[in-house]
Amino acid sequence: MKIIEAYPSFFESRLGGRYITQEIISPLLSEYKNDYKISVIGSSEMGRNIEMIVVGNGPKKILAWSQMHGNESTTTKAIFDVLKFLRQKNVFQEAISTFLNEHSLYIIPILNPDGAVLYTRENANEIDLNRDAQQQSQAESRVLAKVFKDISPHLCLNLHDQRTIYGFETGKVATVSFLAPAANEERSITPARQAAMNCIENMARALSCVIPGQIGRYDDSFNANCVGDSFQMANVPTILFEAGHYPNDYQREETRKYIGLAMLTLFGFVTISEEKTTTYQALPENKKNYYDVLIKNVKSNRGEKKVSIALQYREVLQENSILFVPYIESIGDLDAFYGHKEIDANGMQVLINSQKKYEVGNKVSTIISKKENLVLFLNEN
Repeated sequence: MKIIEAYPSFFESRLGGRYITQEIISPLLSEYKNDYKISVIGSSEMGRNIEMIVVGNGPKKILAWSQMHGNESTTTKAIFDVLKFLRQKNVFQEAISTFLNEHSLYIIPILNPDGAVLYTRENANEIDLNRDAQQQSQAESRVLAKVFKDISPHLCLNLHDQRTIYGFETGKVATVSFLAPAANEERSITPARQAAMNCIENMARALSCVIPGQIGRYDDSFNANCVGDSFQMANVPTILFEAGHYPNDYQREETRKYIGLAMLTLFGFVTISEEKTTTYQALPENKKNYYDVLIKNVKSNRGEKKVSIALQYREVLQENSILFVPYIESIGDLDAFYGHKEIDANGMQVLINSQKKYEVGNKVSTIISKKENLVLFLNEN
């Protein structure tokens, strides 16, 4: 697959890590003003600019937005990879010219700039913008609604991150998940939803060549307050992208490549053999069956029975970078779960600060395996 082989040439290395804000992308936007139309389309609740990039001048209109949830930045990085790709003058030049003549791509790289600065899911008023589609109580929601109305897009891309808790029954992690949102309570297959499903099938076929078994389908429960559902209700095909975990990639620099590959497939730059078939309904639905760290075969606090201890990282903003701080999330029979990192305690006892009691909610700073058959958690609190 030529695109994935060439990805290093358009990987936007000036964007990295999990903390991406309007200030961080501003130098890139300034540079791209020579190639693309960039404008301020509104402001956030705290008065920060919300900007939009317009690429191409064709009749087929695509609207994409990222960081509706401020702490979900992987798709923003992928967007800038795609923008760098579209500026290239190389073996893909003819295909790029065709795309730009046939399409107009409207991109809002950071819809929630306040949440991006705070590294929170919600905006500055602690409102989840993806539950504000009907009420439109927030400035950011109104900006997106106005753009949707003014542009009248033929396709919408709702770009998000998903947590590390998602995987599949096979034990593989959900690295990329998609959803064609429902347009009604019955979750009918409307023409717009079918069109979105068809697009997802193509992207899944491409991704299955590089991350087989790691592509899934997000839960399709209907909620009219969700933006994707509301746009689907308006008969506009809408695709939810969920950028998930890839092994040992907490900064999501690998995952961004697969999101970028998916978008470039959607835009027609990747051709998949007709022999490779993937149906939307056949994509496995995400399961909450992963923890960041899973310690198995631990001697229980209450006796000889062995249990498992699951740790989950909490993402903490500190000095413009994200720390991954482990906390005990669950204790007990966790045989149905997997860990991105798994430790076999082999019947050893677990202590916290030399005490024999540990519980859900404990903050963990260090895991040490000692010769006297102890795994020691040092709790800083």
